[in-house]
Amino acid sequence: MIGEAVKLLLRSRSAIAFTGAGISAESGVPTFRDPNGLWRNHKPEELATPEAFKRNPELVWDFYRWRMELIRKARPNDAHLALAELERMGIIRAVITQNVDDLHREAGTENLIELHGNIFRVKCTSCNYSEDLKKSGRLEEFLKGNGVPKCPNCGSQLRPDVVWFGEPLPKEALEKAFELASKADLVLVIGTSGVVYPAAYIPYIVKERGGRVIEINPKGSGITPIADLFIPLPAGKAMRGILDSIKKTVEGG
Repeated sequence: MIGEAVKLLLRSRSAIAFTGAGISAESGVPTFRDPNGLWRNHKPEELATPEAFKRNPELVWDFYRWRMELIRKARPNDAHLALAELERMGIIRAVITQNVDDLHREAGTENLIELHGNIFRVKCTSCNYSEDLKKSGRLEEFLKGNGVPKCPNCGSQLRPDVVWFGEPLPKEALEKAFELASKADLVLVIGTSGVVYPAAYIPYIVKERGGRVIEINPKGSGITPIADLFIPLPAGKAMRGILDSIKKTVEGG
């Protein structure tokens, strides 16, 4: 299976990757619906909505500071690092992710599309202000704070720059993702359930345009029926094997 994936990737000219929560599992990132991740007797889904923020923004921010504290301890695993290396080698054109954990960027991926936002960014509820707390160096200060942070430009409430339940995906990111999928001749689908739309359309777009679909997942998903190759392995193990084999092939001439 690894060997076949390597052959398909080396033949491709415009491969992309599409990732979900499963790629970060080996980094220790808690999944949103993890039964051990319930917080203060609230269902996470009830705290990640515009209505919850309007009703009790302090509670929502307490929840997100807690999540940020957990996620920032995670480090990119072999799958994140392999995708970044394949991008540097020119084999992968871009990574489209449903994750908000920032691990692809930490691994070194440059052409990254975050369909659901980034948990370490904040944005204003009124004006166009946004801030990447890691890049600005204010993450520690932010995590030690409490209450609802205010916009330095207009004084309105800041909120996490993530897509909440009931909200549309960012138009620009989704359009760019669909455009990449329409031009791709192969998509590596890694660790996604394949049931969250419209993001889950991406492998179908590649398939409908005649491209190949390689899925890496310990178990089947909503994408498995259209996969040309299904690799039932953890993301890190599969991607490390693929990268090592590609390097040997390329170095061997």
